[in-house]
Amino acid sequence: MSEEVIRVILPDGSQKEVPVGSTVGDVAAAIGRRLAKAAVAGKVNGKLVDLSTTVQYGDQVEIVTVDSSEGLEVLRHSTAHVMAQAVKRLYPEAKLAIGPAIENGFYYDFDLPETLSSEDLVAIEDEMKKIVQEDLPFERQELSREEAIKFFTEQGEEYKRELIEDLEDETVSIYRQGEFVDLCRGPHVPSTKALKAFKLQNVAGAYWRGDSRRPMLQRIYGLAFARKDELDEHLRLLEEAAKRDHRKLGKELDLFSLRDEGPGFPFIHPKGMILWNSLLDFWRETHRKRGYAEVKTPIILNEKLWRQSGHWDHYQENMYFTQIDGENYAIKPMNCPGSMLLYGRKVHSYRDLPLRVAELGLVHRHELSGALHGLMRVRSFTQDDAHIFMLPEQIQEEIEGVIDLIDYVYSTFGFNYHVELSTKPEKAMGSDEIWEMATESLESALKARGLPYQVNEGDGAFYGPKIDFHLEDAIGRTWQCGTIQLDFLMPERFDLTYVGADNEKHRPVMIHRVVFGSIERFMAILVEHFAGAFPAWLAPVQVQVIPVGEKFNAYARKVASELEEAGVRTEVDDRDEKVSYKIREAQLQKIPYMLIVGEREEKSGTVSLRSRTNGDQGSLSLAEFKDGVTKEIKKRALDLTW
Repeated sequence: MSEEVIRVILPDGSQKEVPVGSTVGDVAAAIGRRLAKAAVAGKVNGKLVDLSTTVQYGDQVEIVTVDSSEGLEVLRHSTAHVMAQAVKRLYPEAKLAIGPAIENGFYYDFDLPETLSSEDLVAIEDEMKKIVQEDLPFERQELSREEAIKFFTEQGEEYKRELIEDLEDETVSIYRQGEFVDLCRGPHVPSTKALKAFKLQNVAGAYWRGDSRRPMLQRIYGLAFARKDELDEHLRLLEEAAKRDHRKLGKELDLFSLRDEGPGFPFIHPKGMILWNSLLDFWRETHRKRGYAEVKTPIILNEKLWRQSGHWDHYQENMYFTQIDGENYAIKPMNCPGSMLLYGRKVHSYRDLPLRVAELGLVHRHELSGALHGLMRVRSFTQDDAHIFMLPEQIQEEIEGVIDLIDYVYSTFGFNYHVELSTKPEKAMGSDEIWEMATESLESALKARGLPYQVNEGDGAFYGPKIDFHLEDAIGRTWQCGTIQLDFLMPERFDLTYVGADNEKHRPVMIHRVVFGSIERFMAILVEHFAGAFPAWLAPVQVQVIPVGEKFNAYARKVASELEEAGVRTEVDDRDEKVSYKIREAQLQKIPYMLIVGEREEKSGTVSLRSRTNGDQGSLSLAEFKDGVTKEIKKRALDLTW
């Protein structure tokens, strides 16, 4: 082979000859023009690098395109740099903090003497577009740690200097586009011209390095996609999501509120409680049929219990505390220690197992005020917990049973879902052997049920690995709700036992699991999934009777009374308003069915039916409507009958 040519190895194992001194970008061009056009970065021997990186003989080279997750991350990170450059042009006194890529886009934190407005974001975005048109190359340079500290100190970039001082690396890399220089590991797209679809969203406050004792910075969030049509589609979904925002609909439909007197502690209104109780009735019915016994454990328990459970060492920063009779107590952040005490109250035989114990338990967890979000992120919530105590040989069957239960519940609401297996976190109790055994048990159950899953490394609970269920709502967003956690450790810490067939004591294994996750959060998801237009079985008001005039109020109340006796939640709108106004109000309240009654209906014992989704449905007997709507409610139908 000529000394002027080297060979590199491609992902499929084939080899490509390229001239000595070729870059990753040259390799992409040698493979094909279309690939070179889509390329934003590369991988050399598994390491993500710039397209300008020179390849050596025998390197394994992979081209990273804008259509891959890694390529999108490179593009979004590069867009963050362009935004920072635009901010520095418009506000030379701005100090740079950090600017990573995130899901669907990026953010960058700045220390600025003035508060940015939405109009300022428009100006910054316009400046970004100019920088893109300037087609500035991203140029990597490596400096010694000391040189980098000196450089950023001279630039007045104290946050960058602090970051470098905390690094252990002897050399650090910086990236330059035009006059702008930033500390960065990279890689980046070749040039600013590669950035074609971005939009700045909003500005928020963020403490430097997440520490409330450090300066408050301004964080600018932005979106970035490979193509404009993808950005436009995402903006359409965001607009749709804003219409469905449970905080907005919760207020309009009078379901719940959050007040300054209790930040993160929600107030559920009468109509919200109807939805709440509908969920709980369904939950209780489903669990009764599957052999669960419901219990209730105290909200406040002694510090000694939380030390024994491991929460004191692993979860203390998320807990609330109080003193009673001179002793320390904690408000429970989880229900499981209470279930441990209940199990340990008496001797169990192997014949008692599996023992399935369920609790709708109110828990409290300390969340930072900035993390609170409607019913989605609160400080007080009700978990639909269950704990299953079982023999080791019952593990797979019980896990499969929980999977089936969760599948039944989610399908009742019309949700699709995907599954993740979360493994041992960095901060965990127990040996690697126990964790491996527990993880393999969860994997076996998933495979037995034929459920595809992704592995989420390091995201397990501190006491065991878990299966997480992520719901997909009506507009394609995902929400993590159900979870199954396998635990060999808690029974050990609480010295839980059962008497086996050999009359010896043995240690049970346990499952922690939730289906809704939190009732509050699941309500919020349902509000957004259905955009407040609940199926009849969940709707706070299922039927509204509308008399066409005052003299038909008595017949309207008679109709409502008959429906109420049949278990249908019914209201009468007997206000002195036009019928069209009442219908419009009922439609805005997203009531499934409206029954308009007047002289003709009173004489014939009928109702004129109007459906929330399909409009006027004509006249039918009250008996026929009652029969149809009660059947619809009983079977928990997702679609309206009429």
